[in-house]
Amino acid sequence: MRAALLTAYRQPLEVREVAEPDCPADGVILSVLACGVCRSDWHGWSGSDPDIVLPQIPGHEFCGVIEEVGPEVRRWRKGDRVIAPFILACGACPDCAAGNQTICATQIVPGFTAPGAFAERIGVAHADHNLAALPEGMEPAVAAGLGCRVTTAWHGLTGRAALKAGEWLAVHGAGGVGLSAAMLGRALGARVVAVDIQDDKLETARRFGAEAVVNAVDTDAAEAIREITGGGAHVSLEALGVAATTEASLRCLRKLGRHVQIGMPAGAHAAMTLPWDVVYAGQLALFGTRGMPGWRYPSLFSLIESGAVDPAPLVTRRIGLNRAGAELAAMDGPTPPGVAVITDFAA
Repeated sequence: MRAALLTAYRQPLEVREVAEPDCPADGVILSVLACGVCRSDWHGWSGSDPDIVLPQIPGHEFCGVIEEVGPEVRRWRKGDRVIAPFILACGACPDCAAGNQTICATQIVPGFTAPGAFAERIGVAHADHNLAALPEGMEPAVAAGLGCRVTTAWHGLTGRAALKAGEWLAVHGAGGVGLSAAMLGRALGARVVAVDIQDDKLETARRFGAEAVVNAVDTDAAEAIREITGGGAHVSLEALGVAATTEASLRCLRKLGRHVQIGMPAGAHAAMTLPWDVVYAGQLALFGTRGMPGWRYPSLFSLIESGAVDPAPLVTRRIGLNRAGAELAAMDGPTPPGVAVITDFAA
């Protein structure tokens, strides 16, 4: 089958023929319909993720059609259209039993600890515990675009920070996760302030539900948010994983505010110096969040099917497999609004 391989950090991906994946006994083989190109993939491409052993096939935001079913699978059949969370949980440990699949100790992460979906086909383990059926009529590119952006934002806002209608939500970074958070926050009845350093991304954030925007190049973002919100945000979400925006996220909160760390701190940002006096004095709550359990897909799909949110505009670039490496390299600098999704695995 055709796949794009990471064979050396910060180098072009190699698109070539590779061996077909083996079907896990408790899993399936999917023919990949679409796969998002995510900043987490960029972390892997740049050498910031210690889980990756080269060579590796990236890609963790995927949907597909089941082509083969392992003998232990009970819920799925050949031909089913499905999506999977990027954290494939075992389904049997105490954390999984408690509904906390994102912290499963034996989790599999496609593109990082196992071959990913920058490929025509992918093997997906623990299918009964992770797969969710795609809603009828949902375009594959839109489904893949949900990826770890919309799903992680949904779980971060509802499963972790418990965002309430009428609260102020500050979103630091108007990339895929940030735009998703703005869209979902608005749907939940929150008032949204978006922060970025690119005016085009801020204008896009307005279209996705931001009531106010702040260009951090021109002003102190935390101070501006405190003024806009009349004292500070109730919830602040950091979507980049860098020290400057994490500090701004903490400083923009009102007392008893909740900070949600969605951006992955890696490389030089893995150990940040932060204003712990602000955390202490404001009695702030800090939530780390990564991914979404597979069992939460129905709640997100219900929101989409109700018409309260439309994730389709998130997908601004549909590309061929050959373009995946260029998309990753472009993340070294400013990128255009929206997300790229691989939809053609022959090109």
